[in-house]
Amino acid sequence: MSYQQPQPGQPQQPGWGQQPPQPPKKGKTGKIIGFGCLGIVGLFVLIAAVASGGDDSPESSTAPPAATQGDTKKDEPKGGEPAKKAPVTVTAKQVDFRKSVLAQGDDYTSVQVTITNNSKNDIDTNPLYVTITDTDGSKHTAELGVDEDQLDTVTLAPGENVTGTITGKGIFDAKYVTYTDGLLGDSVRGDVT
Repeated sequence: MSYQQPQPGQPQQPGWGQQPPQPPKKGKTGKIIGFGCLGIVGLFVLIAAVASGGDDSPESSTAPPAATQGDTKKDEPKGGEPAKKAPVTVTAKQVDFRKSVLAQGDDYTSVQVTITNNSKNDIDTNPLYVTITDTDGSKHTAELGVDEDQLDTVTLAPGENVTGTITGKGIFDAKYVTYTDGLLGDSVRGDVT
């Protein structure tokens, strides 16, 4: 048996007992990249959903502005039936900033907020659930731990309320605060007095 050299340009045949070369294995890199991109798109959709639930819609101002509990005649309609209370009421007033050990300087504005649960279900409160909007229309998120009287993170049973401060970075005139029941719940606005 004679062995012949393959012609140039022809693939070489495996010899007796030799296995043909295995095709290269496909990696999982494509799948990983695809799921990563899908995750990023999902994150953007979630952010857009949260952002579109802003407090500029008519549904967000369901709470009456800074009503006091002693005004029961004002809440009654002319028909003699008591008015239906909003599930959550928010009252607010601008107060002096009380610097804690975590504050860096005195460049903060504090608003004392009272959140009252008028619903039949428990609600959660958290400083991160409250934003301050100033007279220029700018929103300010809570700076955590900088004011000594910060709003506590608690669960309010029906009929309970909690009072504490929400503090924003900078010096500004607060116009209203917005409480959102959880990060994606309904928003309730209270004017700052």
